[in-house]
Amino acid sequence: MLQTSIQTSIQTSIQDKLFVLKDDKYGDFQAKLMPTVAREAIIGVRTPQLRALAKELWKYNSALCEAFLTMLQHRYFDENQLHAFLLENVRDYQACLQRVEAFLPYVDNWATCDQLSPKVFKKHKADVLEHIESWISSKHVYTCRFGMEMLMTHFLDDSFFPESLDMVAEVKSDEYYVNMMVAWFFATALAKQWDSTIGFIEHHRLSPWCHAKAIQKACESYRISVEQKKYLRSLK
Repeated sequence: MLQTSIQTSIQTSIQDKLFVLKDDKYGDFQAKLMPTVAREAIIGVRTPQLRALAKELWKYNSALCEAFLTMLQHRYFDENQLHAFLLENVRDYQACLQRVEAFLPYVDNWATCDQLSPKVFKKHKADVLEHIESWISSKHVYTCRFGMEMLMTHFLDDSFFPESLDMVAEVKSDEYYVNMMVAWFFATALAKQWDSTIGFIEHHRLSPWCHAKAIQKACESYRISVEQKKYLRSLK
């Protein structure tokens, strides 16, 4: 009973801080972008304010943060966003990884999924890669999307390896938010690793929808040359 009372107190404390920052018009705007989240579950706190709150809480009340990170699932979208931003501050890799894996099943929208990017992962890429393989194979939409996002974030630059392209090309799904990430990944790969990636477009290795969307996204990128865009359009 005492434990429940403490949890309720922590939850109320966090929610009170969020409601002080609410912007109803912004909440209406967010609801239109996230059809998987009910409007009543959105407080309407802007992202810079959420980041600032996460930073402040972590600096001055880490015990509250630690407790909040164990309290799943959250009632509000904004709590999920705050959760993602708090995880950026966890410096112990194993602790961060455990908290990410505990949180992923409760992620129910693309925004929280895409905001979730722990800083400590950069220093442990080899181990993260093993988990990425598991995340990508998940049937949970946003766990799969998160896996591809981590692959895109950490393995398309200096740590690039060609097999990463196969890992994403082999993802087959009817889910819009999975397929959007497949397309986004390949558009980014075309910008960063053109020579290794273009064959996947030339040989239509992606589903028709992902193929077309990847070309569209790549052609919208300033990192793709005019000549490359012309060639991509010829591959539609």
